Amino acid sequence: MSPTETERQSPRYAKIDLWEPAEILESMIEGHFSAVAAVRAARPAIERAGLAIERRLRGPGRLVYVGAGTSGRLAAQDGAELMPTFGWPQDRLLLLIAGGQTALLRAVEGAEDQDQQAIELVRRHEIGASDVIIGVAASGTTPFTLACLREAKKRGALTIGVANNRGTPLLQEADHAIFLETGPEPIAGSTRMKAGTAQRITLILLSSLVMILLGRVYDGLMVDVQASNRKLIKRSEKILSRLTGRDEEEIHAALQQAGGSVKLAFLLLQGYGRDAAEAALNQAEGHLRRAMSLIVEAPQGTNFRETQPSFHEDATHE
Repeated sequence: MSPTETERQSPRYAKIDLWEPAEILESMIEGHFSAVAAVRAARPAIERAGLAIERRLRGPGRLVYVGAGTSGRLAAQDGAELMPTFGWPQDRLLLLIAGGQTALLRAVEGAEDQDQQAIELVRRHEIGASDVIIGVAASGTTPFTLACLREAKKRGALTIGVANNRGTPLLQEADHAIFLETGPEPIAGSTRMKAGTAQRITLILLSSLVMILLGRVYDGLMVDVQASNRKLIKRSEKILSRLTGRDEEEIHAALQQAGGSVKLAFLLLQGYGRDAAEAALNQAEGHLRRAMSLIVEAPQGTNFRETQPSFHEDATHE
C-alpha cells in the first residue's frame, strides 16, 4: 500500500456526486463496514498493545493521547471519557492535540507541522518511563504526532502508534504499531470518514481493554465510576443494587461511608469493615474480585475481615 493511500482518489467513488442520495449513503455505509473489518484484522496488535499498556500503568504512570486534526480530536475524546466511565484519575491523563484546546473545535492552520512545539510539550509535561503515549494519525506521518512519539520514546515512555497507512514512520517507530487498512475514502483525503471510524473503534477497544485489565470493571459494570453529578450518583446506586440486592437506604448509607467509592461500598455491604476492605483493595491493586478473594481466603490472624457487625447492623445501631 502506498504511504498516501488514505489520500488517493478511488475509482469506486469517482462519480459519487452524480449518484442518487440513496446510493451515496449506501456507499458510505459500506465504507464504514470496511472500517470495522480493518479493526478486526488489527485485533492481535490491539491486544498486544493493551497488555503492554496495562503492565506499564500498574505503576503511577500517565496515559497520554496525541494527535492532530480529526485524529487528535478522536484521541482527546477517548481520553476524556475515561474519567467519568472508569474513574481514571485526571492527574494520570494527558491530552496533547496540535493547536491546543482551540483545535478541538476548529482547524488550526499549520498546527500539525509544529514538531518543535511537540517536543517542548513532552519535555514540559515531563513524560517519561512510567508513562504510555498513544499517537494517532491517519497518514502515519504527521510531524506533531511523530515528534511527540519520538521524544517520549527517547525519554523511556511506552509508545503506541495508530495509523491507516502501512509502513509509515508512526508505525515503524512505535513500540506497538496498530495498522488499520481502510484504504481511500469516498471523498478523497477526508479521513474523518472510514479512517476516523476505524481509529475511534480502535481507541474505544484499546482503552476499554486496559481499564478491564486494571480492574475497573466488575461483572460488566463500571465499578470505578466517579459520582461527580446526580446522574452518576444514581448510576453508582444502581450498580450496587444489581450487585447486592440491598435497598436504597442501605446503599446510600454505604456510599456515604465509602466516600462515593462503589468498590468500597460493595465490600461494606458484604459485611466487611472499612479498614479491612480498603487493605484488601489496596493489596489487590483495585481489582474487586481479587480483593474479595483475599478477604475470604485470608488465614486467621491476617485481620482482613474485622470482627465487627455487618454494615446493615452498624447502620441500625447508629
